[in-house]
Amino acid sequence: MRSSATSSARPTGSEGPARSTSPRLRRRPQLSEEVAAHLREQIMTATLRPGDYVRMDETAERLGVSVTPVREALLTLRGEGMVNLAPHRGYIVAELSRTDVEDLFWLQGEIAVKLALRTADAITPEQIADLEWHNQQLRSALTSGDGSQVASAEFDFHRVHNLIASGGKLAWFLLSATRYTPAQLYATDPEWGEVAVDSHAKLIEAYRSGDRTQVVEQTRRQFVDGAARLTRHLEATGIWDEQS
Repeated sequence: MRSSATSSARPTGSEGPARSTSPRLRRRPQLSEEVAAHLREQIMTATLRPGDYVRMDETAERLGVSVTPVREALLTLRGEGMVNLAPHRGYIVAELSRTDVEDLFWLQGEIAVKLALRTADAITPEQIADLEWHNQQLRSALTSGDGSQVASAEFDFHRVHNLIASGGKLAWFLLSATRYTPAQLYATDPEWGEVAVDSHAKLIEAYRSGDRTQVVEQTRRQFVDGAARLTRHLEATGIWDEQS
């Protein structure tokens, strides 16, 4: 999610819900992708709510970039259905429904289970030990309370895990799906961290014992948990009350 719970996506470094603390992004070739990732995180956490206008000038000023990467990012998000273009008025955040959230995590879970079962067929004792080490790094990051470290450690665990499966295309599809899960929302939630570490540990043990039923169960567990946490967060923001 990088997800959320079980992603292969590199954490974006987005700051989370507070609009006033937005990071100023450095200029680099992939800047429009970073702006798009930042805006996705804000939309998926309802920091930017359905119906809100995304002002290019204001966004560029907040992030410390020119208008060009913001415009490119909004074009990308329009193609993804996350914003709509209102003629002569600008870009508006699109509706985000409960079904959208359910579908997002269902898709991630289906791909992740396929990768996990391939990992079960291929994993070696040395690779199991490597996964244990990465899970320990996640546990240590959670103890530190640093959300960026937590997100990076979670990413590293799943990067190593998915490489074992040798499913390059599937991993790419999972990465694409996990762009829409707000990594920092999870990385700053200690309860999510406890579930992630415990699920990783039980998944590793399932690989060691060859228990494919547990491989599937522990893989799905994080996506079910991630969906529930994001749903509760969005319910608390009231965006679905506004849409009803």
